[in-house]
Amino acid sequence: MQNGTETLIGRPQYIEQLKKWQSQTDLIKIVTGVRRCGKSKLFYLYQQDLIVHKVADDRQIININLEDLMQTQKIGLEYDKENFLTDYNKLLDYIVKRLKPQKMNYVFIDEIQLLRDWQRVANTLRLQNNVDLYLTGSNAYMFSSDLANQLGGRYVEIKMQPLSFKEYRGAYSQFAQFWVKTQKDITDLHNPIVVYSHYIKDSGFPQTLNLLYDKQLISDYLLDTVYLNTIQKDVVKRFNIADTNKLDAVVKYLFDNIGCETSVRNIAKCLEASGRKISVPTIDTYIQGLVDSFLLYKCERYDIKGKQYLDSNAKYYVADIGLRTALLGIKDMDAGHILENIVYLELIRRGYEVSVGKLVKGGKNIEVDFVAKKSGGLVEYYQVALNVLDQQILQRELASLEAIDDNYPKFLLSMDYGSGENNGIKRLNVFDWLLQED
Repeated sequence: MQNGTETLIGRPQYIEQLKKWQSQTDLIKIVTGVRRCGKSKLFYLYQQDLIVHKVADDRQIININLEDLMQTQKIGLEYDKENFLTDYNKLLDYIVKRLKPQKMNYVFIDEIQLLRDWQRVANTLRLQNNVDLYLTGSNAYMFSSDLANQLGGRYVEIKMQPLSFKEYRGAYSQFAQFWVKTQKDITDLHNPIVVYSHYIKDSGFPQTLNLLYDKQLISDYLLDTVYLNTIQKDVVKRFNIADTNKLDAVVKYLFDNIGCETSVRNIAKCLEASGRKISVPTIDTYIQGLVDSFLLYKCERYDIKGKQYLDSNAKYYVADIGLRTALLGIKDMDAGHILENIVYLELIRRGYEVSVGKLVKGGKNIEVDFVAKKSGGLVEYYQVALNVLDQQILQRELASLEAIDDNYPKFLLSMDYGSGENNGIKRLNVFDWLLQED
């Protein structure tokens, strides 16, 4: 779809989620996710869907982006010293004046967390019989645990990510055809390994596909528009951080150690050894800010036998591998943990609650890469490996899954072609798994 001169990438998974809740007008739909993952474009695509399917015409759609300075000035909103937009009553008045009586009105507000007391706006509009309200937010801090109380529990959260590998592959074929020159190029368009190479280097942030495969433009966009913008707005300002070099050091450490068990104390020791002394509470604060901004995901450890979460040594994964590449470079890329990161994000995207599995059996500490749970009690176990062609590697990866006594589904994902089964454990090609129908 074209939007001006920019080609928009369809996000059918998220459109379908919005449509599923469309009839529930008493529920606020809140789309959350890291900045630049496509939340605003999702709203545009959804609004077009409403019009095409004659659910609404453009007079019934009110779209407000609180990052748009010209629009907020028109409404009469101003920033206070803490960088919140103020006077929610002006925003309410602006919206109410535009509501069409006797018709359903679809109200979209982007980056709602920028408005102080935004919950008052949300609650007031939710209670109108002719308003269906949609919000986006880029910081989980603003949607904290007391949100349910503030909104009376009348909301649903749709968690958005940058492009999944499946979404990226479809978009890659769409964009890359303009650069196809040889038969090899045509073949590469459909080769998942080639596409995967671009995905982990060029990023799944949708805008990067509009940058004409200019590596420098992509890197500049990721570092300036995505990373620095997020860090400044969602971490530095929130915690009033003076020394951003220390924050940078923590970010690079975590990005460099994706998929590794990490404790705050170990981070402090490693950074001190490299000449940067940062206190444990400060590091803890930084990590919370990074997780709240959706740049980073925390994966807790889970005791499979005891069926309880463990307090120490979580693992962390990044929201986008291309962003990690832009920040750290491509030298000595940890291919195994990168693949693990992508599988983790895909499980989250599919609606699983994901943790690292721990088990003690026969005096041995055993780890399973992922314990994936869904509501209703469904549990699945996943091991991720680059390849398992070597029998010793295969047996090692299988052993972790075989140690689990229950009968829940177990999967071993690798880049090897083909599939198979060992003692009830399904071996799948990771690209086939990533590209399968939901």
